[in-house]
Amino acid sequence: MIAQVLAVLIFVVMFALIISEKIERHIVTLVCGLATLVFVFGLCMHSMSSIWDTLNVRSIFTVGFWYQAGEAVESSSGINWSTIIFILGMMIMVEGMARVGFFRWLCMKIAQLVHYRTIPIFITFMIMSAILAMFIDSITVILFLAAVTVELAQLLKFDPIPMILSEIFCANLGGSATMCGDPPNIIIGTSLGYSFADFITNTGVMAGISLIVIIIYFYIVFHKELAVSSKNAISPEKMPDAKDAITDKKGFVVSCLIFFCAVVMLVTHAQTGLTVAFIGTFIALVTLITSAKYAKELIMKVDYKTLLFFVGLFVVVGGLEQTGILEVIAGFIGDISGGNLKLMIAIIIWVSAIASAFVDNIPFAATMIPVIKSLSIDNNVSLPILAWALSMGTDIGGSATPIGASANVVGTSVAAKEGYPVGWGRYCAKVAPATVLVCLISTLFMFFRYC
Repeated sequence: MIAQVLAVLIFVVMFALIISEKIERHIVTLVCGLATLVFVFGLCMHSMSSIWDTLNVRSIFTVGFWYQAGEAVESSSGINWSTIIFILGMMIMVEGMARVGFFRWLCMKIAQLVHYRTIPIFITFMIMSAILAMFIDSITVILFLAAVTVELAQLLKFDPIPMILSEIFCANLGGSATMCGDPPNIIIGTSLGYSFADFITNTGVMAGISLIVIIIYFYIVFHKELAVSSKNAISPEKMPDAKDAITDKKGFVVSCLIFFCAVVMLVTHAQTGLTVAFIGTFIALVTLITSAKYAKELIMKVDYKTLLFFVGLFVVVGGLEQTGILEVIAGFIGDISGGNLKLMIAIIIWVSAIASAFVDNIPFAATMIPVIKSLSIDNNVSLPILAWALSMGTDIGGSATPIGASANVVGTSVAAKEGYPVGWGRYCAKVAPATVLVCLISTLFMFFRYC
């Protein structure tokens, strides 16, 4: 009982400190993780096995961690090293692509193809944001997309905020479509053993339907503001050439090939048996070898704070799991729903969405995975269905507020830095209804398809 109370207390303190943003979040999770190991597992439970199970280091040295021939499912208990290694590998690949000017070239090329007309740029940038976020971290996508949007806005004389808000939402929506799109999906996929194909045929379908509706929604909301600026006649000859964005032509070609290779490996990993940990490691090594001259620079640019954040987070959630708290939560949801699958889906989607609008969706997703596993066992319902509900709720809910997801913070920060501040009122008035709309579409879709 004391161990349970202490585990919950540490978790609540961690969440509160993360929300306050007064201390860097990786420091918060690491300190709370250490407190879990020492006080919960050590002093209260006197259990070295719980410590080793939570640290989960031995899993890295097993064949199944790198290659799975059958339907093996990785344990969600403790530190999910597959998630951490995969994200590390993708970070190195993305830094390599950024170095050669890939993202800036892509944005400028698309703007050039639509002859720098505002409305077509608005629509194509939303689609591009969603597609890129399916394979690349949404933070990186928005970082470059928002910067180019501001640059185009200054050249074409339009307000970039409508475009940036739309791009942010579409990046979060696109990230929900695949296993590697958003961190919550990576955690869900690696913890429960789902493949890229599993996500794309379930959350991907919901995201695809929602994207069509969202493009129409944002067009209705913003087209008057953008239509005014479309009247500004701009000669394409006066605009910068997309080719000028490429800083290293040979490196550009190599980066494109590596990115293509990563996509192919992710799409086929269920057939090949290669785990995401293997794919992340392979892609990172190839990037570093082919960019040997810049290898040190790429390694230094990796966001290690985010990786450390994950390590501490998984340990704290492991404390809740080892002490049985998550089973209690699962039982509570099961009692409320009465074992009704439709009610479970609705609860998971909407509670996840509301929570993710105000708190980081990564720790919420990590906490909920053992909960939905218990719900599935106790109520004899399909675990994948609950996983898709959790994925859509956490991924989309974060879009509702400026602080709900990292991509939101990055996008609004870039705009503010360039002299286009975005207040909570303007942000929520335009984006929150879109969030509700997608959650509603997801709920109804899941009712019709799975119930």
